[in-house]
Parts: sequence; C-alpha cells; structure tokens
Amino acid sequence: MKNLLFVTSSLSGGDSKSAQIGREFVAVWQRRHGQAHVIERNLGTGTIPHLTGEHLEALMTPADQRSNRHRWLVKGSDELIEEVEAAEVIVIAVPMYNFTIPSTLKAWFDHITRAGRTFRYSAEGKPEGLLKNKKVYVIAARGGIYTGASPVKAFDFQEPYLRTILGFNGLTDVTFIYVEGQKISPAAAADGLTQAREAITGLISMAHAA
Repeated sequence: MKNLLFVTSSLSGGDSKSAQIGREFVAVWQRRHGQAHVIERNLGTGTIPHLTGEHLEALMTPADQRSNRHRWLVKGSDELIEEVEAAEVIVIAVPMYNFTIPSTLKAWFDHITRAGRTFRYSAEGKPEGLLKNKKVYVIAARGGIYTGASPVKAFDFQEPYLRTILGFNGLTDVTFIYVEGQKISPAAAADGLTQAREAITGLISMAHAA
C-alpha cells in the first residue's frame, strides 16, 4: 500500500475548487492504483505557523544544544518533513492568490525545506535535493486563465515558484493540473472544472497503462 500526502491550502473551506478537484483526483487515483494510506494536511486552517526568528534560532541550533523550547519548536517542522519523506505520491491543491501561492503554503515549504534533511550543498556549492523518487501532482486553481497564449501568462508566479522549490528539495517529477477561469464567469468556471477533470482522467489512464 502506497502512502499519499494530500496538501490543501485554500482559505475558502468547502467552496475551494482546488481542494474539490484535488479530492476528486485522489479518489480517481485510488480507484486506478489501489487504496493508499492518505494523510491530508489542511493548511487553510492556519494551523501551520509562519516561521519566526525563534523558529530559525531553534532550527539553526545543533540538536544536542537545543533547549526544551527549541525542541518543541523544531518538533512541528520535523513532523511535516516526516509526512513528506513517508509519501510516495504527493498531491498539492493550491489556489492562486495575487498571482502566487497562499502564504500558508509558503509557510509549509519554509518548514519542510531544511539543509541536511531535504537538501544539501556540495563542496562546490551546488544544491542537491534529497526528497527523491516521489511523484507530485499539483492542482492549480486560478481565477483567470494563465496557460497557453494568455496575455497575462507572465503574471503566473504560482507554477514557476512551485516547480523551483519542489525541485530544490529533489521533487522533480511534477505534473500540473489546471483549474482555470474560476472568476471570469459561471460558464468559464464550469469549463475550467470540466477541463481539469478531463486532464485527471487522461493522466491517471496513462499512468495506469504504463
């Protein structure tokens, strides 16, 4: 049985289209690949704290020199990293906020991106990601349309950032599924959902056949 980590980050709760399509993706994936042990990490509730100076001090202090307070602060980050390390498949459902990702998801990346654990530098200063041999699917919801020949394609800082930070940590096998046009009109929103579902069917079918 595989381990699947499902990360959601919308502030919209039950109205979140990224989370909705993400759950549909997980359900289809399980039907095609067999039941997986799914851990869902909901970042939209604000339960993952943004890093503070105190967090950084704790993380930068050698483990054998940490105070009880340091150990408590690092424990939360350790748990998040352990979830990623244990997962063979990671599904990230993410809305676009002001052309990029929610700050809650950025906080999650800040917690799991740790030198010596999820990445390291060579003697020449070249970074190497340590979270290898995992498949990542990103369900990217957008109010507008940013793919193809869109005139606002250059405003998309959501996908470039995610590909960069995932790759930095060794997560280079990344597939995006777009849920676009959600704020243009009811018709555009419905079309965006349909296209996302069609993309899921195609991707899962291809992966199953392989």
